[in-house]
This record gives sequence, structure tokens and C-alpha cells, in this order.
Amino acid sequence: MIKTIEFEVLGNKDTRSGFGEGLLEIAKQNENVVGLCADLTGSLKMNAFEDEFPERFFQVGIAEANMMGMAAGMTIGGKIPFTGTFANFSTGRVYDQIRQSIAYSNKNVKICASHAGLTLGEDGATHQILEDIGMMKMLPNMTVIVPCDFNQTKQATMAIASHDGPVYLRFGRPKVPNFIKPDADFQIGKADVLIEGTDVTIIACGYLVWRAIEAAKELADKGISAEVINMHTIKPLDTRAILESVQKTKCVVTAEEHMINGGLGDSVSQVLSQNTPTPQEYVGMDDSFGESGKAEELMAKHGMDTPHIMAAAEKVIKRK
Repeated sequence: MIKTIEFEVLGNKDTRSGFGEGLLEIAKQNENVVGLCADLTGSLKMNAFEDEFPERFFQVGIAEANMMGMAAGMTIGGKIPFTGTFANFSTGRVYDQIRQSIAYSNKNVKICASHAGLTLGEDGATHQILEDIGMMKMLPNMTVIVPCDFNQTKQATMAIASHDGPVYLRFGRPKVPNFIKPDADFQIGKADVLIEGTDVTIIACGYLVWRAIEAAKELADKGISAEVINMHTIKPLDTRAILESVQKTKCVVTAEEHMINGGLGDSVSQVLSQNTPTPQEYVGMDDSFGESGKAEELMAKHGMDTPHIMAAAEKVIKRK
């Protein structure tokens, strides 16, 4: 018999607020932490940091490329810059500056990106970047982190301040269930096994972690035991967690609010193909731009919700 799956949800909160709280808290502990924002202080929840440390906050305006160059330069003097803007502007608009000035020279810049993915909703395709994980994970020296809720985003924000090297931290706008314990130990590169199972492995990141938990609960009602892994760090990837899980389940589903090409699913697929070829199904954006609409409706339309994760799990089990 499959045991009941229960998680204590500490309300619904937006992950960008977790970033704001984490930035303020780590700044109190480390005087080298500085903040830079491209005219989106309120949207990035950097207001409290600006109010507390005005001499350590730099409003660069709508000049994202300049912000990345400034941040790279600040590291030379020992500062730990946290840049803040929307994910589209944090990556696509400034990829050359990140590649040349930050990643290539391994500068200690923390690129913090809000409003990522399809859940940006009504802002539409021009803002709903779904390629950013792939763009950033391909850069040498870059660490890529996609936390799943408010508490984990706060924990990740604080953890990356101690990491030496460039980091891409991706989070979002909508409120989501907050279920990671506030005192949880966040380790870069160490996945969280949230639910243990034997029939199928579901590996998710960001917004889709909670949807994976919902899917596991409903699959349990059907007699299917799903293991759920929160792969909050895309690079470096926790290869061991993946291989240990699929050794039990013999099949895997990856779920991400990102293009299927180049994201978490691709990273997992590389691990499996090199170590233990395993049936895999992908939940993500299938080679398409986004569109304007309500977040939940868009996620359902483009196959990134609980029913689609369940369907992928049932499909991959049949392929074993």
C-alpha cells in the first residue's frame, strides 16, 4: 500500500519576495554584498535592501548591459554584487556582457532574475523567456539555480553569497505554495528528494515542483508510487541523486517551466545516456514562444501542469 503524501503548506508566497528577504538578510551579515537594479526595484522586491543600505544600492536605470559591466568591475574590489531585473533582460538582452565580462573571467557576480517563464502571464511572449536556463548553463564557470518556493528562494539567495563565482538565480512573479521548511539546509548542487517512490522518478525545478508533488499524490491514488526530486540546482547537476533514483524506478519524467530543448530535461538526459539509458518523458515548452494570458491557463495549454505530469508518468511507465 502506498502511504499518504502530506506537506505542510505555509501559505502562498511569490518567490521574488523570498529573494528580497534573502538579499536583505545576507547583506546584514556581509558588508561586501551590494545590489544593482535596472529600474525594477519594486518588482524585484529590492526595496528593503535599498532602504537599509542606500550606500550599497545602485539604481542603473534601463541599462542592463551597463549593470553587468558595473557588477563585474565591483568584484575586483572584493564586492559581491547582486543584479536584479526580469529574467528576459537578465540573460537575452545582456548575454554578450555576461559571457565576456562575467563568465569568461569568472567574476563573482550573482545574476538574480525574476518574472521567468510562462507564468509571467499577460506580459506575453516578449517577456516570457523560456530559453534562459539553457543559455546560462552552457556558460563555463556559471552556476544555475531554480528554487521552488519562497523559503527556498530566500535560502538560495543567502547561500550564493558564499559561493565563489558567477551564479544565475531564476525565480518568478506568481504566488506559489510555500512548503520548504524555513530552516532547511540549502546546498548548491544537492537535490532534495521530497517523496520516495518505486515506480517512476519525477524530477522538477521551480514552479513545477509543487505540481510534481500534486501529481505524485494523484498517482498514489491510482496505485503508482512516484519519487519526486526537487532539482533546484541545474548546474552543477546532482548526478548521484538521479542515478540512485532511476536504479529503483527504471523510468523518469522531467518537468520544467522552460523549453524542452536545453533545459533540465536535456541535462538529465545526458546523465542517463552516459550512465544508464532509461525511458524519459519531458514536460516543458515544446519549441514554441509564449503568449499573453492568465498564468494557469497558459501552463495548462502548453502542457506544464499537474495532469500533464501525471500523463507523462503513466506513459513512461509503459515504456519500461
